Amino acid sequence: MGAIRAGLKPGTPVEIWFEDEMRVGQKGTLTRVWAETGSRPSAPRSDGYQSVYLFGAVCLARDRGCALILPRCDAAAMSLFLDELSGHVAPGAHAILVLDGAGWHTAKDLRWPEQVTPLPLPAYSPELNPQERVWEFLRQHHLALRRFLDYTALLDACQDAWRRFIAVPGRIRSLCSYPWTIVS
Repeated sequence: MGAIRAGLKPGTPVEIWFEDEMRVGQKGTLTRVWAETGSRPSAPRSDGYQSVYLFGAVCLARDRGCALILPRCDAAAMSLFLDELSGHVAPGAHAILVLDGAGWHTAKDLRWPEQVTPLPLPAYSPELNPQERVWEFLRQHHLALRRFLDYTALLDACQDAWRRFIAVPGRIRSLCSYPWTIVS
């Protein structure tokens, strides 16, 4: 990270964003629920195979999030997300985007905005990315045990889940703060 800061103009504010993607499909997600001993609670599921991808990033210092729902997960979709993210970076600031080593994050045709620099995580270490906790929260609280009858229902559910997530002030910080995410 020091090398990235050294390449910036002195005095440029730096924001750390954590990014990841999540697939949401018609099959849905099962989760634990409270139920009376001996009972068997219902778990509705659809039989369809449609899905969407939720690209998301959070900035703990600003308690902000950015997301985009897309039909596929590739370099073109990642470029669209990066364009969206660049609009959420504070004016005059530079964003360091912490992400995993997915193929579309390192594709040659990926277009990186000028004010965003990638910082890849070590291989096979999703536990180091706080954005993973956001996905877990969304699945448990907004997307589990639901039937998505069609593609539009998937889009609406993801949009509603993300909006409800970011609407609560302090939720991003409380959910995603780890000792290694605090950068001075």
